[in-house]
Amino acid sequence: MGLLWGALALSPAVAHAQPADLFYERAVMSAADQRCGLFAPEVGAALAAATAQARGAALRAGTPGEVLRQTERTAHARAATADCRSPDIQTAAARVRSAFSGFAKMTRLTYAGDVAGWQADRNIYRGARWQLSQETAFGADRMAFGLIGKEGPGALVAVARFADGAEPYAARLVLRDGARSAQPYLARYGTGSTAGLPLAQRLPPPLAQKAYAAAARAPAGPDLLPKGAASGWAFRFPDAASQELANLDPRESVAVDFLFPGDVTRRAYIEVGDFAAGRAFLQASGR
Repeated sequence: MGLLWGALALSPAVAHAQPADLFYERAVMSAADQRCGLFAPEVGAALAAATAQARGAALRAGTPGEVLRQTERTAHARAATADCRSPDIQTAAARVRSAFSGFAKMTRLTYAGDVAGWQADRNIYRGARWQLSQETAFGADRMAFGLIGKEGPGALVAVARFADGAEPYAARLVLRDGARSAQPYLARYGTGSTAGLPLAQRLPPPLAQKAYAAAARAPAGPDLLPKGAASGWAFRFPDAASQELANLDPRESVAVDFLFPGDVTRRAYIEVGDFAAGRAFLQASGR
């Protein structure tokens, strides 16, 4: 069929390849795996995480979202016509196994972003630890945000330290409502890279937002506190919020509002970045 499987730049870190090209190549092989069962679960999961990471890199580099959606459709169409037993696809699959077998064994990764990145850790601990986290300062206060658990994808949690000792009674996660706006609100949307764009300018206006109220509040354990904090408060959000966060454009931001008596709100921003890729990386550990 003349498919160019063999020339794919499939290594998890290819400095010279364009992000959109990497996304296409990884999407083709990920779709072929779903159809043909080419890889062991840990390799397939590693490839899926790397595909999500390549998509995020392409968007941040300025590739329009519609172009990537068409690229993904093309990749799935190509995989759908492939002969699972053909020499071309078997050669490409062998290269994927070689490139990602070591990647699948990694337990820690850093996912860089435009403004802030994610730290992923899928080691198994006796107690709950940060599995995927991003830290940020907002005023004199500091927050760690992400997934907390022992193994497999954990709960979505915000842990904050307030410099003046203030105690919030509630928190909410604010993000774009996909039912109201199918596209992200970015000051430079469609005009190129978003590097350097402040996180406050990556959140949609109120009419295009939705919010998840924290389901639980508790004093934070010492292993979960932001750097330099002696105490703080932990807020757990519903599981549905984690999935919605993974579905957002990686160039977007979300906000965590901490609510205090007297109608006072303090807001911290988080870059969506490669949250979806990091979450997929964690899910691979449970396979």
